[in-house]
Amino acid sequence: MHTKLGTNFLTCGTTGWCMEIIFTSLRCISDKNRKLIGNTSIWMFPIYGMASFLKPVCSHMKDKSLLKRGSVYTLCIFTGEYLTGSFLKRFEAGLLFEKILCRH
Repeated sequence: MHTKLGTNFLTCGTTGWCMEIIFTSLRCISDKNRKLIGNTSIWMFPIYGMASFLKPVCSHMKDKSLLKRGSVYTLCIFTGEYLTGSFLKRFEAGLLFEKILCRH
C-alpha cells in the first residue's frame, strides 16, 4: 500500500513538474525565443505529488459524469493550492531570494 502511494507521489510530482516546464516555456513563443526555456520551483514537486492523495476520490468518482468529476477535482486542487500557498507564505519560503537581493 505505502509503496504504491510513494510511486504515485513520485509519478504525480514528476508529471506536474514536466507539465509546468512545458507550459512556462510556451510564453517564449510570443517572445520569438526558439529555445523555449521553461521553469519551475523545487517547492512544486511535493505540491504536485500531493495529487496522489486524490486516488480514493478518483476511485469513488469513476462512474460519475465528467462535469461532476471535474468539479470535485477542481475543488480539491484549488483547496490544495490555497493551503500550500498559505503555508509557503506563512514561512516566507518563496521569498528567500527577495530577502537576499533586497538587503542592500
